Amino acid sequence: MTFALRAMLLSSVVLLSQPVLADPFSMTTPIPEEILTPESVDTRLGTLQFNDGVPTAETAQKVWDQLDFSRGIEAFLNGIPGASMVAIRTGLREVGAEKSTIGVFETLMDSKSLFLTANTETIYFWNWMDLKDGPVVVESPPGILGVVDDFWFRYVTDLGNAGPDKGKGGKYLFVPPGWKGEKPEGYFVFESPTFGNLLFGRAFMKDGDPAPGVASLKKNLRVYPYDKKDAPPETTFLDLSGQAMNTVHANNMKFFEEVNQIIQEEPAGAYGPDMTGIFSAIGMEKGKPFAPDERMTKILTDAWPSAMRRRAPSISGRATRKS
Repeated sequence: MTFALRAMLLSSVVLLSQPVLADPFSMTTPIPEEILTPESVDTRLGTLQFNDGVPTAETAQKVWDQLDFSRGIEAFLNGIPGASMVAIRTGLREVGAEKSTIGVFETLMDSKSLFLTANTETIYFWNWMDLKDGPVVVESPPGILGVVDDFWFRYVTDLGNAGPDKGKGGKYLFVPPGWKGEKPEGYFVFESPTFGNLLFGRAFMKDGDPAPGVASLKKNLRVYPYDKKDAPPETTFLDLSGQAMNTVHANNMKFFEEVNQIIQEEPAGAYGPDMTGIFSAIGMEKGKPFAPDERMTKILTDAWPSAMRRRAPSISGRATRKS
């Protein structure tokens, strides 16, 4: 039971337990009517019943169910960035675009590849970058628009025209959370809050031809472990054009399983204390299995469609996301 609910119920008990005196003593404090708990209250949950300010067992269950329903909605709305990133990672891993392998849409994208907010007129490149084994170097080509986001889809840095290399190209060093090592000269150094990170961006066509942009990526874009900087492994490239791959998060109970992947893999509290508490309240806690019982499964199954209705007005706004 939350502190606020306990306080409300306790105050209700105290207030309603005071005897009604025909001739109150001089020290008796008048109790305003508006702060008392009535015997019944009609709400969107139905009628809530109280005995001397104490909720009946049926009322208490209704309130608990509503609290978990609200938490499920919050978990869905705030978990969308992370679930989306899990789906992207799944898609990139299935085609092999991770570590020192970069996926490039060499002849642009078509409807076979399922991405949020992407278009069919851009030379996209994609790579899943994992810092669990240590820092990673990214050599950025000149004249691109690139970005690195952490596992919760939070901004880490731009690369290229909008980045610190100002479109001239340069070496970036990405270090894991809590890293205490050196910050060598000659690199743009960034510490990510999470081990998992997405490297993606776009090169540009020349006179409607994607080939020059693709050639520049293959010539200049490199990803490799920092501890192998003296003899870096070869960066390889995959042509993703025409490949059937899904990078869109689920819209059913699987959504919560996607979010739980991040909770289990990343440092505890990486998404902040507020959301850590919300996730924990519905059974997603680092180091523990996510195994909702029948009651919680029904509540969460009801929660995500409600969350989608609340999210609907802002969906079009996501089209402005860097992609």
